[in-house]
Amino acid sequence: MPTCVALIVAAGRGSRFGGPLPKQYALLDGQPVLRWTLLAFRDVPGVSGLRVVISPGDDAHYDKATTGLDLPPPVPGGASRQQSVLQGLEALAADPPDLVAIHDAARPFVRAAEIAACLEAVGAPGIDGAVLGVPLADTLKRVGDGGAVVETVPRRDLWRAQTPQVFHFAKLLAAHRAAASLGEAEATALTDDAAVAERAGLKVVMVAGSEDNRKITTADDLHSAAMETRTAFGFDVHGFAAGSAVMLGGIAVPHSQALAGHSDADVVLHALTDAVLGTIGAGDIGKHFPPSDPQWRGASSDRFLRHAVELVTARGGRIVHLDVTIVCEAPKVGPHRTAMARSIADIAGIAEDRVSVKATTTEGLGFTGRREGIAAQAVATVELPRS
Repeated sequence: MPTCVALIVAAGRGSRFGGPLPKQYALLDGQPVLRWTLLAFRDVPGVSGLRVVISPGDDAHYDKATTGLDLPPPVPGGASRQQSVLQGLEALAADPPDLVAIHDAARPFVRAAEIAACLEAVGAPGIDGAVLGVPLADTLKRVGDGGAVVETVPRRDLWRAQTPQVFHFAKLLAAHRAAASLGEAEATALTDDAAVAERAGLKVVMVAGSEDNRKITTADDLHSAAMETRTAFGFDVHGFAAGSAVMLGGIAVPHSQALAGHSDADVVLHALTDAVLGTIGAGDIGKHFPPSDPQWRGASSDRFLRHAVELVTARGGRIVHLDVTIVCEAPKVGPHRTAMARSIADIAGIAEDRVSVKATTTEGLGFTGRREGIAAQAVATVELPRS
């Protein structure tokens, strides 16, 4: 398999972004933009290394953004993007990879599948480079003096180029060295690596990307854009058995009967556990805590919900909201609603106002109407890093 180093260009100053830091070091969902970008490439099959080009003097920002990532030293960039890329390529030339993927540090939303598609495209015979991009969908107008429309420009075959842009390393290095010998005006007209490659006569193909892979330009672009929201449902039922209390939401509610089940039969926590597990496609409660396993006999169900929440947290996610509806004729839920919400919030590690507990009856219909048991349906909403 050919080797490929992702060269992340982080030497720009982002004058339109504003704020105390260059945009590549601004925080996006609690982490620097550059870190999100590096993590997007880190586990992509075929990407064998990462190298970052930074502006001289940004070392402290770089060190903070890359803590624990075990990267080689950054490469000092130049006065323009083209110069920065060339200096990054020259730094790799001593131990050259087969391929190089040039990517803007301010594009942290690129997907692993899109990176892999570029690598696959450049591996085809006769192809020197592959550029991620999006076909133009808007109508284009050419405007003259005074803002008057001169003509409508056909958008057929027009694309907006993104990054990564992947090339055979030796060919791109030669193309950049040749471009560097041009006069300043002509060299600066080459606005991306594809343009440099085209000037050198290299064959570059477009690879379909997505609108999500946008470049951060202003501070408004930072708002939770690296996360996606997921919702899943859970449902559980337990019949009544002999006893003097039922467990609902981690609270013992006095009643003339108990709920029957292998654990403590907390129908509320069971439904919530299934809902949370569903947001990450992790199966159901029985997969993680089989009722056939004697270790869960009589177990407190807070362990089940806490486990599901920990799985979400391990994926870099967070619980946004938990909602549960209890279906029964008795006992009365209202007097215990606040205590249940507080208990669920404590178990899930979230604020109480992110938990909703409701109750209803079936107007005497069905098994709950006949007072044979209790049902609960739950909805979990989480935020997870985009995959």
